[in-house]
Amino acid sequence: MLKLAEVEEPVPAENEVRVRLYCAGVNPAETYIRAGGYAFFNPELPYIPGFDGSGVVDEIGPGVTRLKTGDRVFVASALAKRKTGTYAEKVVCDVTAVHKLPESLSFEQGAALGIPVTAAYRSLFHRAHLKPGETVLIHGASGGVGILAIQLAKYVGAQVIGTAGTEENMELVRKYGADAVLNHNQADYLKAIPSITNGGGVDVIIEMLANVNLEDDLQLINKFGRLVVVGNRGSLDFNPRLIMAKEVDIFGMAVWNAPLDEYNESLIAVEAALINGGLQPFVGTIIPLEEAAKAHTQIVSSKSNGKMVLKIAKN
Repeated sequence: MLKLAEVEEPVPAENEVRVRLYCAGVNPAETYIRAGGYAFFNPELPYIPGFDGSGVVDEIGPGVTRLKTGDRVFVASALAKRKTGTYAEKVVCDVTAVHKLPESLSFEQGAALGIPVTAAYRSLFHRAHLKPGETVLIHGASGGVGILAIQLAKYVGAQVIGTAGTEENMELVRKYGADAVLNHNQADYLKAIPSITNGGGVDVIIEMLANVNLEDDLQLINKFGRLVVVGNRGSLDFNPRLIMAKEVDIFGMAVWNAPLDEYNESLIAVEAALINGGLQPFVGTIIPLEEAAKAHTQIVSSKSNGKMVLKIAKN
């Protein structure tokens, strides 16, 4: 049960930062944690949910030199040793989980980073090892991870094909940089790919719904291609010879499994992309903090574009 309550203000220790939050990001994982038994994170109750957020550095602990009070920042604390929760007015976490947010981006956009952007980065670069000049297909590209993956892939010089299910969502995918957009609700939509790539095919696939698309992906992908499963909602029966024939590598991806050095690397790269204009987070629904329970119901019961954000304070 989610309940709004007053708690003691957290104090940063060595190499920790306290951030006064303006917005917090909402992720499906937070609903699984609240339900209990989530494999990757099982906190003692009561606890404050939330890993992602944005705001202004309020206080720094001993040893912190990279940030100062007053800095605009985004918080991505999923793998931080200490994280007091971002569904709050203030959060304390490791300084490595806090990075600068350019003035050109809103606090709502800053809260749309965190888990989605580290998932996108890890999928593309730590798992698929995407290279400049390669072609990547992003299934379900209008979601929070997909929109960011499009931009990161384009930023390093890849060709991007995105899929979406409505004209509105297709336009969104196009707006955020995809070279081509396909409607995955149309029959035989993947047959357009050879003409899009001039026969070059697809080197990498980022898959948000593996139980539906995996077999088609394996038939489509190039020899020695890499397929990363980010999302899945069921089981399927397929012929493993499809993997053998092309020597395709299939990778699973969960942000929680990232080695800490790779996770921190992804946040440094994301900060650079933000500063250099290579990344524009897309915010979907904005809900007041006091209606966090409504946000949890909505995020698991309906398909939404972009990142759902809780509004904590005016800025």
